[in-house]
Amino acid sequence: MTMSDASHDKPAMDPALLAKLTGGLGDRGRVSKICSAFGEVYSEFFPDVIKSETGLDVTVNYLGCEIGYKNHLIDDLSANVTLVDATLRNWSQNVTLACGNGFVITLMEHLLGATADTIEEPADRLLSIIELDLAVMVFDKIAKVLRSAVNAQGGFEPSLSAPHAHDTRPRAAEDKPDEFAAAINMSITLAGIVSEFSLIVPQTALLKTKVTPPKPKRQAGGASPEWTEQLGDQVRRSHVTLEARIRLQDLTLRTISKLMVGDVIPFRDSGEVRVEVSANSKELYICEFGRSGENYMVRVKDTMNSDDELIRHLMN
Repeated sequence: MTMSDASHDKPAMDPALLAKLTGGLGDRGRVSKICSAFGEVYSEFFPDVIKSETGLDVTVNYLGCEIGYKNHLIDDLSANVTLVDATLRNWSQNVTLACGNGFVITLMEHLLGATADTIEEPADRLLSIIELDLAVMVFDKIAKVLRSAVNAQGGFEPSLSAPHAHDTRPRAAEDKPDEFAAAINMSITLAGIVSEFSLIVPQTALLKTKVTPPKPKRQAGGASPEWTEQLGDQVRRSHVTLEARIRLQDLTLRTISKLMVGDVIPFRDSGEVRVEVSANSKELYICEFGRSGENYMVRVKDTMNSDDELIRHLMN
């Protein structure tokens, strides 16, 4: 066997051992201690941030951490979460933040005027377009707390991707090496509704970090103008698909079964034709049917619900 053949037969170094030697994997106790420090920061400081921005009281609790390959940790998250990828210059280029959809949905209902006694446990579902806009602001605050906790050199602001659903996240390329990370998991409770959020951070960043808790400054008051204005503007600019339903004359089953192309079915009403307009299966208006030039149209005659009830329903 030649020296060249021997070099080819040499086994590759174990990835975990290589990561330990290069600062990409620490012992479980050390990693857990750092994650716990992050949990303490969020438990103490994040409720102040939400209070100052929205006027709402939330409770945050550290749930523990999971250790493993970063992509595996993301795969193991609940499907009912929304994700963003984050970079913080001079600290890490590969952080992923996850927030339970239930928190964003509940927060949206509160900001639209619902009271705690009228809010029920949200269903497991994707966020609506407007809820995704609210999620952008939520992730921004999560990232700001992260920035203050790690105190990276230069004071750079975090950069975040657009929020995306867990099941729409592109699969990682199989030929791209994964890295060891830790998922820092926390619960967040708003008006009795419990959800979760997580930070999935490469250990290369964690192991060089000394967490510096900011001093909590509890603030009372209502929602900040920034959140209120952005949310209100997005609500006003949102597009909603409307549906109009007109009652037709009753026909026998025999007649219906024999209808052919070109046959005509009369409206039930004579004179003004009543039209019920709905969106998202929610009745909105009573209208009358008519025509304007060459275009058919409906004219609003009455509303079915209050403005607040309509808006809260259409946000879902």
